[in-house]
Amino acid sequence: MTSRRPWPLNVEGIAYGGDYNPEQWPLEVQLEDVRLMKEAGVGLVSVAIFSWAQLEPREGHFDFAWLDAVLDRLHTAGIGVALATATASPPPWLTRKHPEILPRLADGTVLHQGSRQSYAVASPVFRDYALGMTRRMAERYGGHPALAVWHVDNELGCHVPHDYSEAAAEAFRHWLRARYGTPAALNDAWGTAFWSQRYDSFGEILPPLAAPTFVNPTQQLDFARFSSDELLAHYRALRDVLREVTPEVPTTTNLMMSTATKWMDYFSWSEDLDLVANDHYTIARDPEAHIELAFSADLSRGVAGGEPWMLMEHSTSAVNWQPRNRAKGPGEMLRNSLAHVARGADAVMFFQWRQSVAGAEKYHSAMLPHAGVDSDVWRGTLELGRRLRALAPVRGSRVSADVALVFDYPSWWASEMEGHPTQALSYPDEAMRWYRALWQRGVTVDIVSPRAIPTGHRVVIVPTLYTVDDGAAARIGEAAHQGASVLVTFFSGIVDEHDHVRLGGYPGAFRDLLGVRTEEFHPLLQDETLTLDDGTRASTWSEKTRLEGAQAVRTWADGPLEGLPAVTRNRAGRGSAWYVGTRPDADGVARIVDALLDEAGVAPVVAGLPQGVEAVRRRADDGTSYLFLINHTHQDVDVDAVGHELLGGRDVSARLTVPALETVVVRQR
Repeated sequence: MTSRRPWPLNVEGIAYGGDYNPEQWPLEVQLEDVRLMKEAGVGLVSVAIFSWAQLEPREGHFDFAWLDAVLDRLHTAGIGVALATATASPPPWLTRKHPEILPRLADGTVLHQGSRQSYAVASPVFRDYALGMTRRMAERYGGHPALAVWHVDNELGCHVPHDYSEAAAEAFRHWLRARYGTPAALNDAWGTAFWSQRYDSFGEILPPLAAPTFVNPTQQLDFARFSSDELLAHYRALRDVLREVTPEVPTTTNLMMSTATKWMDYFSWSEDLDLVANDHYTIARDPEAHIELAFSADLSRGVAGGEPWMLMEHSTSAVNWQPRNRAKGPGEMLRNSLAHVARGADAVMFFQWRQSVAGAEKYHSAMLPHAGVDSDVWRGTLELGRRLRALAPVRGSRVSADVALVFDYPSWWASEMEGHPTQALSYPDEAMRWYRALWQRGVTVDIVSPRAIPTGHRVVIVPTLYTVDDGAAARIGEAAHQGASVLVTFFSGIVDEHDHVRLGGYPGAFRDLLGVRTEEFHPLLQDETLTLDDGTRASTWSEKTRLEGAQAVRTWADGPLEGLPAVTRNRAGRGSAWYVGTRPDADGVARIVDALLDEAGVAPVVAGLPQGVEAVRRRADDGTSYLFLINHTHQDVDVDAVGHELLGGRDVSARLTVPALETVVVRQR
């Protein structure tokens, strides 16, 4: 990965702040905002994200005076700005004048004005207006001393990851023409001989609209690729204007990397971002939300190629968009924030600075809540600012890991389509099952793309890599031959990049590496479980597997496949290749992970920690390391450590206590 430009400008240490929407408030409140920001230690705010209608209330009539004053005021207070292009939500006059820019669903439903992101990203009309607004922002504020980074649009694809408008259909045809060149090549890739779907010209092709039954799976997969690429193309177009006018100012947009955001292939976006920024929100009903948070943070670092990244949004307490929006518990906001820093974030920001009094997100928590400064949320805002100032030396250090987990958006898209052996498969759940076991063992994980698997990991986990091209399969095999312990799980290597089955037996691309051959899938029915020979219960999946060089690690103890292998291990060069042809229960996953880690000689960051205590280490170029210890339990925990505890400002010579629901950070040499 190429080196990105320095960021963010004019901000020292760990950047701290959030979305700031002064246009919602009178001047006296705006003046109070700046005073309170300084009190909290805020050094960076995102401004003008949803300001298009305020900046251009009528077409061609602009009012920048209020934003001029806001930026001047922030700069005087020493607060930097992540300035948005103001294009995230077109103003009503634009959608009224050009209703053709509105997005459509697959059934033809038009998504109208009255919310946000009411635009078809492929619309050339909208693109022209967005480029014009971006240029005005760049030319007016490119030289402003408060400007630290450009914030392009906002959460691209959040609400409309797939658009089926006429503009999208035309752009899809252009994308297909560039990908395949001729209708004949497309027909071959899409397998259009099936169900009489042959196309004579690109002009005949539509997006995968609502249809009588299953839509061509390769058409669906390509439309998912196109949609991700088209959102990226929109980012690039706006970014290129900013680079033309302000080449010295870095640009980014806030991605949404989590196990819930499916339709953007963020690994393909990586090279176009001067810094990787992510928005992340925990799910209130999830008792292990802190583990999913860690996964998201590791994925953000993976997309950033191991470089530090920016947490652009998270919440101080409750959100407004879940079925039941529960407030965060004692210390939870602080633990969430510092867990992101532990895993590589050099900025901690929130939606939003001041909680709104009106609008769709008025019940979404903020750094300054409705209750005002006499509130636990505000006291938490002050405390986080203090802690981040103490962690300023951590900035620029990097996280290292001995284990890699391969995560692939196209496999997510393709593996969950209709017409497969089971509809019970959840790609992110499969990834999380293996990630969770590693987290519980205190092992740090790099989450990587199959298109760019770095060398040096001792263990490589490959969950349900359903669609894989020959190059990616070869890279995974090479990791094993170079000495890694590689584990591949069921429904991997089944199809190529066109969603064509690899013939000759499953798991297709990985048969030779794994030394097994599966004749037939035997998916399990709802609530059905079978037993392995070590007592592990398995659900969802089984398959008729034969050994072709591998050894059986676990066999089926009951059911129609009794005695056949369920988990196998094969020698591969200097390493090994494991195959898990089922979905073991949590204990079964844990046993396999323990065997892998033992085989590869991978130890936890800190040995002997109880469950629920997180340990992550960041290392600086000068050899200094920063050990983050995050206690998610209700019991104090004693840990062996030597160094200087940054948050408490004290030296540690042997043991320190990590209080219940608290975090400590130890600087070590």
